[in-house]
Amino acid sequence: MKLFRAHLLTGLLVWVPLGVTLWLVTAVVGVLDQSLQILPNTWQPQAWLGFSVPGLGAIFTVLLIWLTGLITANYVGQAVMRWWEVLLKKIPFINSVYASVKQVSDTLLSSSGKAFRKAVLVPFPASGSWAIGFITGQVPDHLAQDMQLGMVSVFVPTAPNPTAGFLLLIKASQLRDLNLSVDEALKYAVSMGVVSPVISSTEK
Repeated sequence: MKLFRAHLLTGLLVWVPLGVTLWLVTAVVGVLDQSLQILPNTWQPQAWLGFSVPGLGAIFTVLLIWLTGLITANYVGQAVMRWWEVLLKKIPFINSVYASVKQVSDTLLSSSGKAFRKAVLVPFPASGSWAIGFITGQVPDHLAQDMQLGMVSVFVPTAPNPTAGFLLLIKASQLRDLNLSVDEALKYAVSMGVVSPVISSTEK
């Protein structure tokens, strides 16, 4: 029985990551395939092939995003986008949602953005314990007017769901640098410490 359990555990270590990866890929491809619904019925793959082809939606989505970037990279496309944004800003509620989402996406996706560019150790949730956080920027002056100078914004993700977390406004001198890339630090946090990189930290 001991040998059976050992082989069973070895098999699980092979199939669990593979199964989860396949499940995630299938889920993402399934969601992207829904993008084909924007095409007219006569253009649907089922109409001219007689059956659906998984993955065509993902290819269509990538091409659509690439084509949008190609069009908006020139003067005419940028002018259209400016007109579109002016139009959205005139619609109540939509304007605030769009402006907030665009600001976040510009910060995260822009090649010149500074968000999540540095992983640090944060004294959290109390002094004497540490959490992995990511510097997202300087604290705005109108928020820091009643605080000490040198305050920074740090996002501390929760595990195993890194899309949720805590925004801390903390003095930069209280942080410790991590000799880790953002990807490595995020992997360590999401794995709840199971995937353990070599952490070399020094006080900032």
